[in-house]
Amino acid sequence: MEQGDVKVILLILIIVVGIIFWRFQRWLDGPNKKRRRFPRHSEIPQDEVVELLEGAGFDVIAGKTKIPIRMTINEREQLESRLFIDYFAQKEEQIYLVKVAKERKPLEMTGSAVRDMLLAYSLIYPEADGVLYVDMALNKIKKITFHIEV
Repeated sequence: MEQGDVKVILLILIIVVGIIFWRFQRWLDGPNKKRRRFPRHSEIPQDEVVELLEGAGFDVIAGKTKIPIRMTINEREQLESRLFIDYFAQKEEQIYLVKVAKERKPLEMTGSAVRDMLLAYSLIYPEADGVLYVDMALNKIKKITFHIEV
């Protein structure tokens, strides 16, 4: 082996060790925000809600999404239910879950009412940056974020 060969091998070894160290640091820092598991395949209807969101600078990336839920009671009885997320919207690099207000079940803006109605959605998609509550009767979008201290 000549002197130049040793330098090339050392340079390659340093680069490989650097890449391994860098990948290990990324692994320690946790999952990358760009690796989100948000649906992007569902059909997006063109309606007033989408127009309001787009008018506020949001890009709607997915339409209504059904999340099936199975429950077991006393290790025997099986129950099934589902949650629906009306839309997924993105603004810059932030992605939000969208729930549209219902006339028959309006959301009272109190801590307990917001928690009871919207926290489950935030817990299903913890990587989301918040929940957008769209009230078409008032033409308003409310951005809700949950900060949980354990």
